[in-house]
Amino acid sequence: QVQLVESGGGTVQVGGSLRLACKASGSEFSLNDVGWYRQNPLKPRELVANFRADGSANYAAAVQGRFAISRDRATNVVFLNMNSLRPDDTAKYYCHIFDPPKHVWGQGTQVTVSS
Repeated sequence: QVQLVESGGGTVQVGGSLRLACKASGSEFSLNDVGWYRQNPLKPRELVANFRADGSANYAAAVQGRFAISRDRATNVVFLNMNSLRPDDTAKYYCHIFDPPKHVWGQGTQVTVSS
């Protein structure tokens, strides 16, 4: 079974940056299958960024141009670089992988953007 552990959250001011990391471990998996989601109490969980089948990055419209997803195969870590943060980016961020037959989620890391 795959396990996911997020880190790197915190509190930043508007316009600031953060880098989240998702460490994957366990049974066979591909880092290309790891994606980032976020959820705040007012909205359902939503996709932030993931990888397409060809390995290219896919982003939600709200973060396009500000966030970047990347992966380090040597350490089995998927990163989410977040720039130009806004108050509406405040949420708990989760990484996810579908490890058939289960959806696997990390415990999440809180990102708070203060104005």
